[in-house]
Amino acid sequence: MGSRSSEKSRPSPFWPLAAIVVPAVGYLAKIEIRNKEKLPAEGAFVLAPNHYSEFDPLIVAAAVWRLGRAPRFMAKESLFRVPVLGWLMRKTGMVPVARATSAAAAKQTIMQSRALVENQRGVIVYPEGTLTRDPELWPMRGKSGAVRLALAGDIPLIPVAQWGTQHIMGRYQKGLSLWPPRKRVQVLIGDPVDISDLTGRAGEQSALNEATNRLMNAITALLEELRDEKASATRWNPSDHGQKETGRLDS
Repeated sequence: MGSRSSEKSRPSPFWPLAAIVVPAVGYLAKIEIRNKEKLPAEGAFVLAPNHYSEFDPLIVAAAVWRLGRAPRFMAKESLFRVPVLGWLMRKTGMVPVARATSAAAAKQTIMQSRALVENQRGVIVYPEGTLTRDPELWPMRGKSGAVRLALAGDIPLIPVAQWGTQHIMGRYQKGLSLWPPRKRVQVLIGDPVDISDLTGRAGEQSALNEATNRLMNAITALLEELRDEKASATRWNPSDHGQKETGRLDS
């Protein structure tokens, strides 16, 4: 599938990054990708994975690169102001997070969404905003960043689940488990979440809530398939347990 994408075949800043990151990740993880055809070879997309390890982004980035697409992430705006790192993030087309509580944020989201469509780029957005607080590592309550981008530009919203990364780096673990190498990590890509009935309603909180709920249901169902077990019927909500959601990427 990768040969069909022009993103990987054209020289870009991703080439030297991939030359370093992909072999390193390949030493630690044997990534098995299922439903590869569900990641578009061309055009815009919003890819929404589950998140329970600090190592997750490298797994998802390596998987997306293997499928022929450039792994661009939604990231905190503050990172774009860091010398060198900010320049690299801008050069590779990473997407800064818009604060969700202002009219300026809504305008920024629309501009970002249009840019994805015009440049035929995809973006990876963690809808939980941070590592799940669920004790069993199931997806917790989602936030609206992924669905806002998808709704604003009528972009395919693609759920994905991955499982096995916790054996490389557990949640809040310091350092990596280097031995044995090539630990099995499964990546399962789902069908785009149907939010067509909500198109044009990106500014309505009720529509954002409904779209986010559909997305989190889809991600959870994929993870249930990978784990071969059922998640709790009630999704974990950190505020119900007195937990502070630090490190979140969107609201």
